[in-house]
Amino acid sequence: MLGKYSFRKFITLATLVTVWTAYSMVALAAPTGSTAEISVTGQVAVNGQAAVSNSTIISGSTIVTGAGATATVSIGKTGRVELAGNSNLTLQFTDNSITGILSSGKATVTSGAGVAATVTSKDAVAIADAGQSDTFVMEVECSHTHVDALAGIVTMREGTNDKQVVAGTSVTAGNLSQTGCVPCLRPNSAPPVAFGGPWWLALVAAGVAGVAVLVGTDNDVEINGTAIIVSPTR
Repeated sequence: MLGKYSFRKFITLATLVTVWTAYSMVALAAPTGSTAEISVTGQVAVNGQAAVSNSTIISGSTIVTGAGATATVSIGKTGRVELAGNSNLTLQFTDNSITGILSSGKATVTSGAGVAATVTSKDAVAIADAGQSDTFVMEVECSHTHVDALAGIVTMREGTNDKQVVAGTSVTAGNLSQTGCVPCLRPNSAPPVAFGGPWWLALVAAGVAGVAVLVGTDNDVEINGTAIIVSPTR
């Protein structure tokens, strides 16, 4: 009887050792820098769940901010990502990389020297210079994407075309003339206004008629009581 009990204890102990060893191997194999801390204001969701400040998120998470909300993801020495309201970002990171897919809204990325930071939108890819610390902003509009370099150097890749963006400058990718989009208020980024239509022709005709009336009158003005009469050309 005692022998069977000891055997069972041995089997249980062996099972625990096996599980602990497997868990330790998985933990050691997991990439470092796969978690970060998020701080939020307003309504922010991470992977569809409401987020609270000082909570932990994992690499590969999707962050969505509501109107007027903000979210800041701190990735230790690797860098930081800040989201403005009405933004949607899928974020991946390691000890030496930050990769984001910005579907909408505005993201500000700060990366340390030696960190490869890239953010992709529907129009372009922003690639920070890994040889130095960089800070850049990507903002996705309906018809186009803005990339602003605040510090360091960023390359904006639109298809096979690369544009270098140095600190203090901005570039735009996409189709500014796309219809059905709300005009952006940023300078030189609003879609061109289309002129035409019958009412424009009527307005031009009215202007021409007004000029003709002015040309066809002289400068004699008679004041009779409160009435002002313009005499026709004699």
